Amino acid sequence: MNLVDVVAGRGPDPCLVVSLVERLPDDCMTMALLRGGPEHLGWGVDRHLAASQYDAINLNTRATGSFKGKPPKLPEFPRPKAGTREKKPRTVADLYAAVQQRR
Repeated sequence: MNLVDVVAGRGPDPCLVVSLVERLPDDCMTMALLRGGPEHLGWGVDRHLAASQYDAINLNTRATGSFKGKPPKLPEFPRPKAGTREKKPRTVADLYAAVQQRR
């Protein structure tokens, strides 16, 4: 499905396209581009929850562990940086242009 055709009125009904986009998985490339760029690819709710659990376990270990002297520095779960892009796509045409630039 070509989104340029949809925007120009030559493709399928825009309501169909909107309903398809709303049902995309939260870790797909389209959602990653909407969130700020390709570094968000694969970062769905499950990955954010896993990262939060990892950090909570490390914090608990640091708080309750019996260390001699200074407690060790525990690594953080690597996360994508928020707001790394200057302009986020606001329309389907902007999103299509952003995808075409990445190819």
